[in-house]
Amino acid sequence: MSLYPICALIVGYLCGSIPFGLLITRAAGLGDVRKIGSGNIGATNVLRTGNKGLAAATLLLDALKGLLPALIAARYGIELGAAAGFGAFIGHLYPVWLGFKGGKGVATYIGVLIGLAWNVALIFAAVWLLMALLFRYSSLAALTACVVVPIALAALGRFEFALVFAAMSALVFYKHSANIARLRTGTEGKIGAKG
Repeated sequence: MSLYPICALIVGYLCGSIPFGLLITRAAGLGDVRKIGSGNIGATNVLRTGNKGLAAATLLLDALKGLLPALIAARYGIELGAAAGFGAFIGHLYPVWLGFKGGKGVATYIGVLIGLAWNVALIFAAVWLLMALLFRYSSLAALTACVVVPIALAALGRFEFALVFAAMSALVFYKHSANIARLRTGTEGKIGAKG
């Protein structure tokens, strides 16, 4: 039985490692998205190509690669769902196909959260929207929502998920270290800002 969570983790990791942002932009003839903007493979950097449709597709697919492994594995046990979801998240951050250099994880984080605790995903969305409306920083909105998620899970008695999402939130903060530095200096780009 102890092998099942390991298998779920590995399958989730392989799903999460699929670099949709890179694949989509290459298929559209826009080249390597890692060579523009932040060099990231996520939806925010894909948006810098000027193609909102590709950015939306990347966001959706990055969320789905977290949602589907977590949702499917959770049907066989919550620990398997948590393992598969965590694996998918790690796969997005450190994809084996790209030399372990991936995205920042927010879309995949949301996908895993929807798969394991959709009611808390609504809380994430509400916090993100509130912070985005108040301050117009996407990174700040995401980071704040990631702080709230494990607290909300613990408050709802979902301690088995709270610990997993606390670890995931810590990794989101780590991957956003450059954004945090820019927030501190007031140089972080705002939502809707040009250039």
